[in-house]
Amino acid sequence: MKRSFSRVAAMVLASSFLGVPAQAETAVEGSTAMSCVATGSTAATVSRVEAPGGDSTVDWAGTIQAAIDASSGRGGEVVQLSAGTYLLSRPLLLRDGVTLKGAGSATRVKAGPQFLESTGPFGGHPLITTNGASGVTISDLTADHSGDTLDGNMPNRLTEYLIDVRYSTNVVVEEVTTVNPFTYSIAVVASSGFCIRNNTTSVSTNGRYDQLDGIHILDASFGVVQGNTVDQGQGDDGDDGLVAHSMGEPVHDVAYLGNTVRGGRHGSAMQIAVGKAGAYNLTIVGNRFWGSSGGLVTGYYGGKGPVTNVEVRDNRFEDNPGLSVDIFGKLTGVVLSGNKACRSGAFQINPGFGSRVDSLGYSC
Repeated sequence: MKRSFSRVAAMVLASSFLGVPAQAETAVEGSTAMSCVATGSTAATVSRVEAPGGDSTVDWAGTIQAAIDASSGRGGEVVQLSAGTYLLSRPLLLRDGVTLKGAGSATRVKAGPQFLESTGPFGGHPLITTNGASGVTISDLTADHSGDTLDGNMPNRLTEYLIDVRYSTNVVVEEVTTVNPFTYSIAVVASSGFCIRNNTTSVSTNGRYDQLDGIHILDASFGVVQGNTVDQGQGDDGDDGLVAHSMGEPVHDVAYLGNTVRGGRHGSAMQIAVGKAGAYNLTIVGNRFWGSSGGLVTGYYGGKGPVTNVEVRDNRFEDNPGLSVDIFGKLTGVVLSGNKACRSGAFQINPGFGSRVDSLGYSC
């Protein structure tokens, strides 16, 4: 996403106590010190949708949507897609209690030639949206927005997103590969209790789009973004890799753990994007931020809300020509500890009560 560059940055030493997001209190091994607790769907009964072998020109939107609706009506089931390509003429809407599951990367859910003739609930073009559902899971598939062949520069392009978790609770998105986006790849909007885990995003187009963020958390809370591989830099169109974004409400109690992230030409590896509402209780631990114009930065859009209680610990910044960390604005309790920079810039934060920078390294 686009950002403001005006700032006054300074190194600061102080002391603070940072709380851990409630969604991330379970200990795991390694530097990713917390883990997901969202369960998503707990359904065990399987409803199968079988594609014919290989690619298909058939529109599967109606068949898959009918399976989702029926499965939810029976209390929640696993809608199991076999290996194959499933073209969609319109977005899929997940319902309460349903898991939409593929057979791994060989299951490709793909925007078809007529996809842009329909819209999602809010006028955009999501491939899969939760739209108010609770207790749902999206897993083990490739989600192809077809932004390389369709012209996704439509009105309301940034209203809904490729994988769109919206107004939902208890959602898991895991082992999903997103390709050819024309908007954010995975977004969590105005939702609470989520786990975005072990997914892969990429941007490979050139000169077609802008603002192609990887995993974008907007006005959402109590979630974990863990173990994802985010690469917005394969083509020229990519923007920020990870985003914590407040617009109408604060973004808070979110942990970013053990991700490998490259931002695109238009963005940084990670941005804390703040409006009037601000951001608080963010945990950014054990990530590798590499090959981006900047590492972890703040940006301000339509307001300068406070940034409070942010722990940036044990991350590695590699081959970022700009600053490794550039956090500025109205800060309280921002702590940098145990981070390392390799062929990357300095660590800078504005002064703020309870903030500190310590235990930094500049070696490879």
